[in-house]
Amino acid sequence: MTADVWLPIPPDEIEGLPEGLAYRFWNGEEDFPADPADCAFYVVPYMKPSPLCVRPMPRMSHVQVVQTLSAGIDHVEPGLRHLPAGVRLCNARGVHEASTAELTLTLILASLRGVPDFVRAQDRGEWLAGFRPALADKNVLIVGYGSIGEAIEDRLVPFEVARVARVARSERTTVRGPVHPLTELPALLPEADVVILSTPLTETTRGLAGADFLSRMKDGALLVNVARGPVVDTKALLAELESGRITAALDVTDPEPLPREHPLWRAPGVLISPHVGGPTSAFLPRARRLLVDQLNRYVNREPLRNVILTTGASTG
Repeated sequence: MTADVWLPIPPDEIEGLPEGLAYRFWNGEEDFPADPADCAFYVVPYMKPSPLCVRPMPRMSHVQVVQTLSAGIDHVEPGLRHLPAGVRLCNARGVHEASTAELTLTLILASLRGVPDFVRAQDRGEWLAGFRPALADKNVLIVGYGSIGEAIEDRLVPFEVARVARVARSERTTVRGPVHPLTELPALLPEADVVILSTPLTETTRGLAGADFLSRMKDGALLVNVARGPVVDTKALLAELESGRITAALDVTDPEPLPREHPLWRAPGVLISPHVGGPTSAFLPRARRLLVDQLNRYVNREPLRNVILTTGASTG
């Protein structure tokens, strides 16, 4: 039997897909394109709610690969328990680095240089001059030094920052310098002018930026979250923002989408973008390249890229 591949991008819009597979287009519509039991390779719809992405998974009794188009995999984790053993879960490493790093620098520069204030002043027809902090000469701390963290540092270099400190789950050395383990985070936070969160959402990182974390940040520091909303304790962040001690730039929030009446909208010193780190013109070309590469590897029985876990072996 020909193996079914579910794609959230129309297959005729992807050049280079291997022959011998039955491609089914599904981007979260109510009706499935075919019987989920026949799906061998499931590419999860991008930027869709978790319940929608997980919906076909309990019926995917013969699936072999689940491929996300996001760097994070937390939105599909609830469905993993329904899958047979041996299913490989792959993320989209290599797809979002450029866009997310671009937005990170945008949020930092806009926050430091007061761009939101200028926009509001322009609406009022007011010339709002004044002295603003620069990114140059700042100490920057990147919490979550994977491929996105590396891409962020690539873009920080030309801005003449004083220092970049790096933190990840485990200690290692890179060409740019050491990566510190999470255990050293408390000692690094007080030295940072800008703290960037680009870590995956896991049980370890959920609520990582809580009251203790935030209290260790220096007065006037900027917190930038391009990871996942629940990495930050929203209540603790609100307390710090309302005191005026730190500022924040958030591409992700908890809850998300942020309700209209949520106090975070009106907190002083916060810039919020609506989870737009990934969806840019850079997404589709990179997503297509990833899918073509992965599916050719799948057909040719070659090792897949970006395997995060295998069901049965890691999830029980």
